[in-house]
Amino acid sequence: MPDARDVTPYDALLLLSFGGPEGPDDVVPFLENVTRGRGIPTERLKEVGRHYFLFGGVSPINDQNRALLDALRKDFAEHGLDLPVYWGNRNWAPYLTDTLREMVRDGRRRILVLATSAYASYSGCRQYRENLADALAALESEGLELPKIDKLRHYFNHPGFLEPMIDGVIRSLEELPEDVRDGAHLAFSTHSIPTSAADTSGPVEGHGDGGAYVRQHLDVAKLIAEAVRERTGVDHPWQLVYQSRSGAPHIPWLEPDICDHLEERHAAGVPAVVIAPIGFVSDHMEVLYDLDTEAEAKAEELGLPMRRSATVGDDPRFAAAVRELVLERAAAERGQEVTPCALGALGASHNLCPVGCCPARAPRPAAAGADSPYA
Repeated sequence: MPDARDVTPYDALLLLSFGGPEGPDDVVPFLENVTRGRGIPTERLKEVGRHYFLFGGVSPINDQNRALLDALRKDFAEHGLDLPVYWGNRNWAPYLTDTLREMVRDGRRRILVLATSAYASYSGCRQYRENLADALAALESEGLELPKIDKLRHYFNHPGFLEPMIDGVIRSLEELPEDVRDGAHLAFSTHSIPTSAADTSGPVEGHGDGGAYVRQHLDVAKLIAEAVRERTGVDHPWQLVYQSRSGAPHIPWLEPDICDHLEERHAAGVPAVVIAPIGFVSDHMEVLYDLDTEAEAKAEELGLPMRRSATVGDDPRFAAAVRELVLERAAAERGQEVTPCALGALGASHNLCPVGCCPARAPRPAAAGADSPYA
């Protein structure tokens, strides 16, 4: 590990997230932001927003981000890192452009970005980079001095991200009735995306067969399952499954869907299931509705004992992992030799997204990558 306090050349960290509504009146405007340019009528957005209205129109993601901000600031202070942490969202307040403007006016000139997505994909990486480019373009039009922005590498296989999930699966197994515990199946769940987007996720040389998106999730699932076996002495069967599909029915998306998977596992005689939402950093709406509401209802309908394990959230080990990632990247930028911390078969991800990585359907400028117009 490089110098445990030296964050040079960086002078700020930006937590970059999706955002979510914080009241009933926010739901449709929030969804308008998410779907901007697609021509979706308001009545359809109200229908789509029913998940939010079930929870009072409030997404938990903003409070989750506030808790993570507190955890990061606490960890940095305890370890002597002089690095202020800011927060900006893609689709709701605090908006990214507003936060970046604040950072510039505070004199921040070299900014590291932590995105609340651990894996490679268009929506989980490049789209955030496009948002950064849009924000920089807006600041440039205002005549502000532009900062240099870098994005932290994908952290899916960092021990500080994995360990809280391993503990969560073990706790969920312990919550199952003893007579079904050892036979429980582990369903590792993540957000479904179009197969075309999965196939082109990550660097060009790895495109096809689900690309980096599927490979990274499979690696995480295997690491967790192996750790559970080592710590409990039980080898649980497992599978990677998907949730939260939102596309047109004729477009292929990653499968199987979690509810279909529960039906299939029940028919096969599985006595219980633990669902581990490994694709999500925190318990936002896709977790609360698609797993804690729909999947739980399906399990009850089947009479299948089911538990859902915890996401990483503001776990202190994750905050410590972010600190380590910051120090690792800072040392690399200073030209020091660095051994990145990563578990599993895939090794550490790239620091700089290469050209052709996670391409969009229509090319758009993206910051913090090899093809950035704001180098």
